[in-house]
Parts: sequence; structure tokens; C-alpha cells
Amino acid sequence: MSQDTTNGAGQTRRVVLKISGECFCLPNERGISMESVSLLASQVAAVARKGIQIAVVMGGGNILRGGQFKAVNTGIQESTAHYMGMLATVINGLALQDAIELVGQPTRLMSAFSMDVVAETYIRRRAVRHLEKGRIILLAGGTGSPFVTTDTAAAQRALELSADVLLKATKVDGVYSDDPERNPQAVFYPEIPYEDVLKQNLRIMDKESIAKCAEHKMPIMIFNFRSKGNLERAIMGERVGTLIS
Repeated sequence: MSQDTTNGAGQTRRVVLKISGECFCLPNERGISMESVSLLASQVAAVARKGIQIAVVMGGGNILRGGQFKAVNTGIQESTAHYMGMLATVINGLALQDAIELVGQPTRLMSAFSMDVVAETYIRRRAVRHLEKGRIILLAGGTGSPFVTTDTAAAQRALELSADVLLKATKVDGVYSDDPERNPQAVFYPEIPYEDVLKQNLRIMDKESIAKCAEHKMPIMIFNFRSKGNLERAIMGERVGTLIS
């Protein structure tokens, strides 16, 4: 029996997957590990072949974070640093595009700002059409504006593209009351309302992205991408990690 890939209303399931820069490198390292990228690509492609429409929003922290220049006087303006971080997401997108197409799944890399030589400029209607044609779309460049995180960009794209859910792949199992790497007594939440995430200042995503999803009732699933099978299970609609709704 084939697996149901509809959202319950007879429509094809559509997800926006936010992957941080950590997904592109080995644990505790920087840069790009093609071993990590290939593993990510094979899982995403395998699910797309089952009929799931997937849009991926990339972070760039494995290469550079715009905020890293804020604490030191480097001579680089903070807005410039954010643009540098956006360029890092394009680099990640190029690596992921080749890895996915190497396993036979068509993609389109789209940038929030003009990068015509390597990527299409993001246009919502064009992005929707790519999804309908079975292409995985890779969304780079954040929102195209400085001082906006890629988490907020992912929330924005999830709403624009009428996704069923926003998935965020992280290095922890879901949402905790505190950082589980620093506090072994931190409590795990299998499900939590948007309001509690904001009240408790749980920094699994930035406040703007949580508030945006809360306003439009976009569910968010936070899960550990390093746990074997979690990525595929999350995209297929299984409950893994924490559901914020």
C-alpha cells in the first residue's frame, strides 16, 4: 500500500524545512562537509520522490553568521556582516543543489536577492510552480534584508507558500525548558503552545518567527536532524521532536 502524502484535505503535502548551517558540516566543525550534505540530500530526495513538495531554507552559520561581528570592532558594519551571512546561505544552497541532483531529484535554487548567474530570484508564484512540478526548491538569502534571521525567513516562506508545517532541523531533540547541553535537568516538551515559547523566552527560534507563525497558526515542528530517520519521518508527517502550535 502506498503511503498517504496528502494533508487530509486531498491536497499534496507541502512543507518548508529550515536547516541550520550545522547540517552542512560535521559536529563541532565549520565549513562544508560533503558527507553531511550528501546524507541530507539523499533523505530529502527520497521523500520528494514520494510526492511531498519540499522547500528548504538554509542557514549559513557553518560559514559565517552576520551577528558574529557585533561583539567586536572589526571595521565591518553590522548590516554589511548580515549581507555576508546571506551570501553564505547561497554557498550552502549550491552545495545542496548539486548533491540532490546527483541522486536524481530536480531542484531550483532561488535567492531572495539577485544572483542571476547561480540562482533564480525568488518569486512566490514561480516557487509554487516549481513545487507543483515536483522540484525541490532551495531558498537562499534569507529575506534579502539585514537584521532578519533565517528562522524568520523560513516562517515567512512557509506562510507565503501555504505550507502545511514549518520544520526546523536542529542538533537537539526538540524544545526544552533550558539548554539541555548545559543543564541536564532541563525538561523536554513534546508539545508546547506558541505563547509559552515566547513567555519562557525559549530560544529554539527567534521571537519574530514564533510570533509570525502564531499569528497565522502555522505549526512548527522542531527535531534532531542527527537522529537517524528523523528528517524523513518529520517530512512525511510523523510526530518527532516538539510540536509548537
